[in-house]
Amino acid sequence: MLIGRKKRSSSLKESFNLIKKEIESVERILSELTNDFDPGVAPYVAYVCETEGKRIRPALTFLTGGAICELKEDHINLGAILELIHIASLVHDDIIDGAADRRNVPTANAKWGEGIAVLLGDALFSHAMTLSTEFNDLFLSRRISQAARDVCQGEILQTQKRFDLSMTEQDYFKVIEMKTGALFGAATGLSAYISGANEQEVEDLTQFGLNLGTAYQIYDDCLDMVGTEKQFGKTLGTDLEKGKLTLPLLYLLKESTPQKQEALKTAILNEEPLDLPALVGQEDYEDSIAKALNHALSLISQCIMTAKSLPNQKHREALCSVCEYIEGLFRDLKKG
Repeated sequence: MLIGRKKRSSSLKESFNLIKKEIESVERILSELTNDFDPGVAPYVAYVCETEGKRIRPALTFLTGGAICELKEDHINLGAILELIHIASLVHDDIIDGAADRRNVPTANAKWGEGIAVLLGDALFSHAMTLSTEFNDLFLSRRISQAARDVCQGEILQTQKRFDLSMTEQDYFKVIEMKTGALFGAATGLSAYISGANEQEVEDLTQFGLNLGTAYQIYDDCLDMVGTEKQFGKTLGTDLEKGKLTLPLLYLLKESTPQKQEALKTAILNEEPLDLPALVGQEDYEDSIAKALNHALSLISQCIMTAKSLPNQKHREALCSVCEYIEGLFRDLKKG
């Protein structure tokens, strides 16, 4: 398993090396954003924009666009705008979750208080919308705005559904398609549009991004129930404590005995952490994780099929490598 993981990581690194120049351009745009803000606001913007991130959304933008045609300046601008929307959403997420740090540095709300953090997130969202108008293309501007709106709506719905025991699987997918999938879908679909793809190809690649984002969120949700902090270097096992009813938790509630259902519901309402060691090995728990992972794997399979249909070899193979890397994460989790 370790050899396979190293091989996938190496392949993923090669994929990102292919678009290194474009990712560096996004970093430069984000670092120069402070010039667009009042000097009294600029340091706050610089702080959250310069925090090291994975830049997954710009990467998907460049790999998708490059798999169709030669990359253009509009691809870089799109990647930067989507990353800015993502950063804004993280600022707000941290406030809602009461998070004190992100990637080992203090969050905006921990550093300056919730009031400044809320307004900072608002400023970043609004600036991303301003930048989107510079395309002089109403379709692009409208779709970027819709993606930003969906991210915000998804966060509202997720917050609204915390500790809500009537939440359904349909509710869950609606939330994560908005909260996580929207920007993935915009990255791949709008990149295809910039590359000159036809209407059906744009919609197909938008769905590709939605599927990839949804699958990635399911992985994160399963990780919260299966992984250990030592393994993954992040705080885990907190979704139940925060009242977030994720897909594996919904399956567990559905498939457990009535007695265990009541115990889980009580834990949710009392904001108690999940006792993972006590559940490991129990059939209903293992089945709920496997069912969630299988759903995600089916989405990734669809993504790989779509990626393989794209014309330009290097970027196409790199995009497939990203999908296969995520697919490997699921398979590793299934193996325990």
